[in-house]
Amino acid sequence: MYKKSLLLLLLSVYTVSVFSQKADSLVFVHAKWTKKKIARKTTLMVHHFSSGDLFSSNQNISYFEIKASRSAPSLAVGAEPSVLKPTSTFGASADAIAAINGTFFDIKNGGSVDFVKSRGILINETRLSNGGRSSHQEAAIVIEDGKLSLKRWDGTPDWEHKLTQQDVMVTGPLLNLDNQAEILDSSSFNVTRHPRTAIGVKPDGRVILLTVDGRNTNAAGMSLFELSRIMRWLGCTSSINLDGGGSTTLWAAGLPDNGVINYPTDNKLWDHSGERKVANVILLQKKHNRQEAHNK
Repeated sequence: MYKKSLLLLLLSVYTVSVFSQKADSLVFVHAKWTKKKIARKTTLMVHHFSSGDLFSSNQNISYFEIKASRSAPSLAVGAEPSVLKPTSTFGASADAIAAINGTFFDIKNGGSVDFVKSRGILINETRLSNGGRSSHQEAAIVIEDGKLSLKRWDGTPDWEHKLTQQDVMVTGPLLNLDNQAEILDSSSFNVTRHPRTAIGVKPDGRVILLTVDGRNTNAAGMSLFELSRIMRWLGCTSSINLDGGGSTTLWAAGLPDNGVINYPTDNKLWDHSGERKVANVILLQKKHNRQEAHNK
């Protein structure tokens, strides 16, 4: 009798979970996004789920979608070895079209705690904790000739140094890779809702640079499980989490509010002025700017 009751309870929980996921996916797919072309082959998409109808919460999502095309802008890594500065400053100083915050860093002393290489130059090494890798050190964003893809750690200690691409940013954890969902553990970092930053790649080569706002009644933020679903619903067959929380920032040149699109949280206000200084970013650049930087 006990086993039968337990089985019925588990079946009930599973059914509710499946129903909720389907309802959330429908809400997401049918949302009326605000669209704005910010550059050739590049569109900004923004939507505020304000009725508590996505994951039973308010959510604010902003992302760039960059088409795979010879005429599309190039992606690149921007980084400083030890100096921290806002994502908007990284973007403006590089004369970039757009930028999104990058991987994890040392807030007190500056510099990434994960391996970063830009234009073939090593910026920061991976800092291992107690001899082991953190979950955000088991994958990487790699960029060659302005084209972005994702890689998984191969288990070797010198893995980063074997990545031959000009731009490399170790980060994570991976959410899915080559249409296979990654297994996420139940750590607080994964389960708790926070502002999030993610990058995804679609089968046709389109790239998504996405931020999810949080820590506000207007936007709850997401767990990594919820973020993973969002990236799948956007059609990404590979996606990865980057540094989030107060670092989460999406920026584009020429837009209001100093170009900051989302609602960074460091000032604890629902506005665009709460940017945190970071160590590195992913840049979206005009092709000639990328070539000039490469030649320097």
